[in-house]
Amino acid sequence: MVTHMDKYEEWNSNFEWDIPEDYTIAKAVDVHAQDRGKIALYWLNDQGDKSIIPYWLLRDNANRFANALLDMGVTKGGRIMTVLPRLPEVFYTQIGAFKIGAIIVPCPEMLREKDIIYRANNCQAETIVATPDVVKQIDGVRDQTPLRNFILVGGEGNGWQSFDDVVSGASRNLEPQDVKAEDIMTINYTSGTTGDPKGVLHDHKWMYCFRKTNAVYWWDAQPDELLWATTSPGWAKWFWSPLGVAVTVGASQLIYQGRFDPPTFLSLMEEYRVNKLCATPTEYRMWAQEDLEAYDLSDMRKFLSAGEALNREVIERFKRAYHLQIYDGYGQTETSGLVCNYHGIRIKYGSMGKPMPGSGVSIVDEDGRKVETGTIGQIAVPIDHPGLMVGYWNGDQLADLAANGWYLTGDLAKMDEDGYFWFEGRADDVIKASGYRIGPFEVEDALVKHPAVMEAAVVASPHPVRGNIVKAFVVLTKKARPSEELVKELQDFVKKETAPYKYPREIEFVEELPKTISGKIRRVELRERERQRKDR
Repeated sequence: MVTHMDKYEEWNSNFEWDIPEDYTIAKAVDVHAQDRGKIALYWLNDQGDKSIIPYWLLRDNANRFANALLDMGVTKGGRIMTVLPRLPEVFYTQIGAFKIGAIIVPCPEMLREKDIIYRANNCQAETIVATPDVVKQIDGVRDQTPLRNFILVGGEGNGWQSFDDVVSGASRNLEPQDVKAEDIMTINYTSGTTGDPKGVLHDHKWMYCFRKTNAVYWWDAQPDELLWATTSPGWAKWFWSPLGVAVTVGASQLIYQGRFDPPTFLSLMEEYRVNKLCATPTEYRMWAQEDLEAYDLSDMRKFLSAGEALNREVIERFKRAYHLQIYDGYGQTETSGLVCNYHGIRIKYGSMGKPMPGSGVSIVDEDGRKVETGTIGQIAVPIDHPGLMVGYWNGDQLADLAANGWYLTGDLAKMDEDGYFWFEGRADDVIKASGYRIGPFEVEDALVKHPAVMEAAVVASPHPVRGNIVKAFVVLTKKARPSEELVKELQDFVKKETAPYKYPREIEFVEELPKTISGKIRRVELRERERQRKDR
């Protein structure tokens, strides 16, 4: 009899990275393109426009864009800022840049003038690809940046070259380029909590790491499947799934350009017969309030969640509707996939799962020493993990950040006796109140178990006697209404779900929580809001 533990040990003992020295995702596209019938993208928008793009067309348009870049004088190592929504041109631009060794700098669509100035000057970008929605912001500051090549997707602009003209005028045949697995491919600026964002450097072998781990253990992605990751191109998660999984494997994927609307997204899963879906916890929580049984998702094989831990009630709701498990996955902008729930191991509700084969992650103290089972510490990655960032642009390199051979993620967790990780929050999110150390996630998890709560964020709020108290910001479900009675009910509920001293002494009902572009709750913003409020 083969047990879960036997399978897990087998995967770990047989795992090898074996990264080809010339691996790039662009070369993977060339391989997939040899099958003329293999579809890369099913694309549509909220205006009713649709298109189907096979891999051979993705390759050809990427080659055309690569040739156009070379004609503009862009060479290996040149930085290209992209401010694009979910469009096929994102793939043409990124794969085309990778083909010549240029570096993509993805930017969120809501970028403001100061953000454009900072990023362009920080990484000395000379090329930018954008849509008409952000032309005004870019034109207003272009003389304050080193930008000189302006490429516009889907419109016209003074001083801008049309993307269609650029691509149509270039050859679909590209001369072989000297690009290696250890050449830099992206600069992803972290959202950051204080100060200016840092540019995280990843090389091309980052994509190979997703192909070897995320695609296998978390997604179990197959070339004949239709995958959908709801992420946006301005977030590092775009490189995790639409590129790092779907494109590396050669699967098809659904790309929808439109605002999130729970019924619309469920209808698209049904219409396109999606096989595997990766979405944020917020999206799952909003779907859980819909009549899930009204949608035929019988083609769905797996749900995945990333960004923050997902509460058990939502997982159970999906299991009742579709008889499928939602699998959490964990990693950072600076890493590839590290810990996840996946087929072959027993699922423990509330846990992050187990480290993926090849990840080598552990839990250590601030000096990089492993802590005992059940003890809270930082999730740490071996400094030689090939999926780790190379370092920061114009900043520390990976070797400079090592603590006793580990890269410290800043995320707190503990490991149980079976090797499962349990998330405890960010190191700087821990609340110190009346002599206690309280992790926000445990309180948040208790709150979202209440049927009236859709989302919750817990932070420290200054208090003249206790130093700090636990305060909760709560987003209610559609049917719930704020009241003092509900505050008391939630406080009593938390006392029963966790240690009584952890309950939120203050609860504020809000319409939404502040979040990063990646969908993570910005507790630092809520903490600062509380500090300013109490200082008045």
